Amino acid sequence: MMLIYTAAVPEAEGCTLPLFEDWMRYDQEVRDAGVLVGGHSLADLTTATTVRVGAAGERTVTDGPFAETREVLGGYYVIDVPDLDAAIDWAARCPGALGGASVEVRPVAEFEA
Repeated sequence: MMLIYTAAVPEAEGCTLPLFEDWMRYDQEVRDAGVLVGGHSLADLTTATTVRVGAAGERTVTDGPFAETREVLGGYYVIDVPDLDAAIDWAARCPGALGGASVEVRPVAEFEA
C-alpha cells in the first residue's frame, strides 16, 4: 500500500507541486503496468470526522483529524508488486512524492484464518 501524504502547508520556494495531469498520467501507468489493486483519493481534510470510544463505551465525535503534523493523508494506492524495491520505485514515481509531500510504503497485513 502506498499512503500519500500531502503537505498541509505550501512548500518552500523552488518545490514543484504535481499537476492534475501528472496524477492522471501516473494513474494510467499503474493501470497499464497491471500492478494496481485499488486506491482512492480522499476528500478534503475539512470533511473528516474522528470517532473515539472510551473505556465505558462513551463516544466522542469531533470534526477533522486534528493532525499535529504538516502532512495529511490525501489518498492511497494498493499495488501488487513482487518486492519492496518495486514498491519503492512506484512510490518514487508517484506525483504525491513531490513538492514536500511524501508517499509511505507499507505492506498490507495478511492474517491466516
